[in-house]
Formats: sequence, structure tokens, C-alpha cells
Amino acid sequence: MAERIEVLKTFKIYINGKFPRTESGRYYKPQNSKGEELGNICLSSRKDVRNAIVAARKAQQAWAGKSAYNNSQILYRIAENLESRKAEFVSLVAKEEAISSAKSKNIVEESIDRLIYFAGWSDKYQQLFSSVNPVASSHFNFSMAEATGVVTSICGDGVMFKGLVSAIAATICGGNTLIILANEKAPLSAISFAEVLQHSDVPAGVINILTGKKEELQNHMASHMDVNALLLLGYSPKESLELELVATENLKRVRTWSAVKVNSDEVENPYSIQDFLETKTTWHPVEQIGGASPGY
Repeated sequence: MAERIEVLKTFKIYINGKFPRTESGRYYKPQNSKGEELGNICLSSRKDVRNAIVAARKAQQAWAGKSAYNNSQILYRIAENLESRKAEFVSLVAKEEAISSAKSKNIVEESIDRLIYFAGWSDKYQQLFSSVNPVASSHFNFSMAEATGVVTSICGDGVMFKGLVSAIAATICGGNTLIILANEKAPLSAISFAEVLQHSDVPAGVINILTGKKEELQNHMASHMDVNALLLLGYSPKESLELELVATENLKRVRTWSAVKVNSDEVENPYSIQDFLETKTTWHPVEQIGGASPGY
């Protein structure tokens, strides 16, 4: 008998809560370090990036306006659903990273725990980063943390499933919406994670996951004028600097997290959330005794 040819699954991208095919019509077949083909993976285009940014912008205000309790519930729900599909993800991560099942199991369990960690911070980071400020005039002056807005993120070398989950959890915890480009060599777990998101009450457009080559898309993700911040994962200082220069035209906030950071407990702190928060300060007049209003 002739040797059987394996039927590889064709994976789509995740934009606005749906799974469209890439606008480019292009696909690639990544291989793990053992030479095993992982599937037919979309090569996302600049048009796909623009569509994802439009969806993220449309969803951002409503997402930032949700209560901290609701935000926490949704992050916890993602963790619950990932836990229920743990065996599947252990197999996916083991295959694409060419590691043992025991090591893959640790990665998936740590990713689940990371989602729960940031779910716990959803209703607490305001207490840490907000303040009532002393002023000399008859005013209340207080500062509050608000979402930066739409964030694009790119997974570089060494940043695979756990790093992707870390970036997602930390950015959306603060009310941001996100477009993230998965590591070119590790797309299976990323797009399969999108299926988890779709069944976890995450509003459409809050998280968008693309696959493809960072060399084709990174400049567009850094330069787009409707993006407020850029998160680079596993980039070298030289690579980061080049994209920081591209991002300057509309004064994007740029942060670089090393592969070591996102793959360790170092990322588990509230300052990962603060990286994509803005501080809004408000002055409110205090009515004086007798009803007279203070001057300005």
C-alpha cells in the first residue's frame, strides 16, 4: 500500500470574535525542531491587521467601561475553559515546541494560573495606582488609572504559548483591547486559544490573534495611527529601537518584555498592568461655607 499522506488542519485567524480566512489568501506550513509539519497556517496581511485594529478600536470603550468585577469574571472564565481543555493544549504545546508532555503540562498549567493571577488584580490595581492629591486651593484633586487604548503586540523569538497568554492577560486586565501576532513557529496553540476566548464571554474585538511573519507586519503594527501602544515580546534591544522609531509619529507608548520575563514569574506583578495604563487627574471645586463658590 502507498504511504498515507497526513491531512493537515487549516487554521484561520481570529478577528472581531470570528475566524476569517486571511485576506491575502496565503498560507505556510511551519515545522517544529523535529521537522514535523504543524498545519496550514494563515500568512496575515496588512489588511488583516487593519481589520483587527478597527475591531479593537470599536470594542475598546465598552470594554474599558465594564466593571472591575465583570473584567475579573471574564479573565477567570478564560482560565476555566483553558483548564477544561488542558489535555488538548498539553498535546499542542508539546508538538509545536517539540518538548515532553511533562514540560508541556507545566507550561499550560502555569498559563492557566497566570490568567487567574491577573483576574485577581482586576479590582485591585486602581487602589495601587490611583490617589487623592493634596492641593492648596479649595479643590479635590484625584488621579485615576485609565486604559491606554488599543495595543498591538508581537511575539518574537522564544515567546510562545505562555508568553502570549501573559501579554493578553496583562493588557486586557487594564481595559485595553489587543491585536497580537503569534510567534511564527508556534501558531497552533495561539489560534486554538482563540477558540477558548470565543467561549469565555470575551466581547468581540477585545482580543484579536493573527498569525504570519513578523518581518512583514511589525512595521505596520508599530506605525498605525489608530494604535495607542506597542508591546514587543522577546525582541532584542536593537530590534526594539528600530520599532520605537517607527512608532514615534503618534507618540505610541512602547514596552519591551524579554522572553525571560514572560516565561517566568517576573511578569506576575501589577506593574505589568501599569505598563498600559494612563493616569487621569481631575480637579473638582469644593463648596465653601456659606455657599460661595471658590474662584479659579
